[in-house]
Amino acid sequence: MKMKLSLAMVVTLTIFGLNRPARANEMTGATTANTPEFKNLSDLKWDKILPDLGADSPEISILHVDPTTHATSLLIRTPKAIHVRKHWHTANESHTMIIGTARLACDGKKSEIGPGGFNFMPAKMVHEAWLPTNSLTFITVDGAWDIHWVEGPSTAADLTK
Repeated sequence: MKMKLSLAMVVTLTIFGLNRPARANEMTGATTANTPEFKNLSDLKWDKILPDLGADSPEISILHVDPTTHATSLLIRTPKAIHVRKHWHTANESHTMIIGTARLACDGKKSEIGPGGFNFMPAKMVHEAWLPTNSLTFITVDGAWDIHWVEGPSTAADLTK
């Protein structure tokens, strides 16, 4: 019984003592990998993915990047329907549709995912997508987010109705 109590005290001290942020971080507000983040959709910063398309360009908002692994969580929204040409990413990527229904193609297979639908793409797998107007996609990447176009990025010719 005494051994169990001692073990419980060690575990409790470890959880509540050693895992607390340093006092300097508490006082300065510096963030660490263990600091929670809260963001509202209306407050996000959006950047054009394909600036040459102007207002019709899909937009990206980076939600979080892990400071150690560079794993990335992001959102992509589309003001206009678009065919996202064949491309690949260095790290594994997953898509969860929030708004709209996407068509995805890879490895000779095509599939649709609607709101709440999920897709996983292994690292370096060439894929393409057709996203509808006003879609919103949540994406996670196991490493830094990048994009490697197979035949060049989407152009105005890839915008659809």
